[in-house]
Amino acid sequence: MSANPEKVRRSIRNRLFWLVIVMLIASIPVLLFAMVGLPHVFRSAHVRDVVALEAGGQAPGVASAHFAPAFALLAGTPLTAGNAVEVLANGDATFPRLWVDLRSARHSITVQMYYAGPGKVADRVSSILIERARAGVDVFFLHDAFGTQDLPPSYFEELRAGGIHVAVFRPVRWHTLDRSNHRLHVRGIVIDGATAYTGGFGFDDQWLGDGKRPQQWRETNVRFAGPAVEQLQAAFTANWAEATGQLLTGERLLPPDGVAVTTTGSAAAGSDAALVYSPPLEGSTTAERLIALSIASARQRLYIANAYFVPDADFLQLLVDAAGRGVDVRLLTSGAYTDVKTTRLAGRSRYAVLLAAGVRIYEYRPTNMHAKTFVVDGEWTVIGTMNFDNRSMAYNNEVALVVLDGRVGESMESMFLDDLRRADEIQPGEFSTRSRGQRLLERAANVVASLL
Repeated sequence: MSANPEKVRRSIRNRLFWLVIVMLIASIPVLLFAMVGLPHVFRSAHVRDVVALEAGGQAPGVASAHFAPAFALLAGTPLTAGNAVEVLANGDATFPRLWVDLRSARHSITVQMYYAGPGKVADRVSSILIERARAGVDVFFLHDAFGTQDLPPSYFEELRAGGIHVAVFRPVRWHTLDRSNHRLHVRGIVIDGATAYTGGFGFDDQWLGDGKRPQQWRETNVRFAGPAVEQLQAAFTANWAEATGQLLTGERLLPPDGVAVTTTGSAAAGSDAALVYSPPLEGSTTAERLIALSIASARQRLYIANAYFVPDADFLQLLVDAAGRGVDVRLLTSGAYTDVKTTRLAGRSRYAVLLAAGVRIYEYRPTNMHAKTFVVDGEWTVIGTMNFDNRSMAYNNEVALVVLDGRVGESMESMFLDDLRRADEIQPGEFSTRSRGQRLLERAANVVASLL
């Protein structure tokens, strides 16, 4: 008995229908990748080496007269004289100083902030900013969509109701997926165009304290005044324009003529400094070029404190080369208290190569070590938001204050060596005997290292 032709056709149509549905579902990841663009998901650093056309192909040392011009060439911004630089260790040294400066604002406050969460710090920020806005100060608050997602919508509604201009940076939407992996990792505050702050801090209670207890993160920030402030303000206006379409200008964003800069005895006045802004690019980023030059220019000492240490193979080789030419290379990074354990595992997969080259590695013991600093030969200092990983060098908007001043460098070296007293040094012999399971976890974390 032959099959009913109509039933056969209906069966074929049904099978074709479900085949199309399955193919559409299976193609969703492909479509997403097509929308986002593979370079935005798997981009890695482009810088492989630093080569000088003179001096045997070696980058100029930081004490050389050629270093400042080399920095300006590679970073796209010159060092400027006459900056007052004040290094602030942890929340105890940062927030009281910041609250005073914010309350003193008379014309404008601009804030760009990656991370914020509910608590005392966020509440204090809102109360001061609202009070200043009601006093006639122009207050702008730009926050990253990802980093501030723990704050409720009511927090930003209260800011707006208080007269503050609020904008969100790169909210995740289907038509902007190509930018969703590029975050505003910047922490930058400018008061009256004259005084500025940056570093690794956020508006969250985990940054309160002295950095020596489990719930009080170890952080290094910087307060500065002088020409470098305008460079941070320029980064803000560029990011604000992207977020809102508004290009801000006007004298209220600039320091008033003859403004007096308030410093303390710990500030180094008259420092040569610059604010480096590094947005994500198709080619090499400013962050890549800055970090590569800083490593290649070391001649005696290179002290790195970095929370998330996951350099790629080329930057790993730059560190190995520095140790090979006799530089005392030391790394201080997060220990067991890290907030991103996958990153720590991926970073530890690089330890063996560094230890074999003579690099000394330390893991901070009391709490999460969140600082992002470089000190080169006691003369060149980098303090900012850049982690030593692919995300900061390739994906995110980042900033750093760079300072060419032995007074600042000396204080930073002293702070670094003091931190080592509360850190565990990784011993090559002990590290080589870690368990097979630990090695497997490190290798697994290394698979996604470029996205960390």
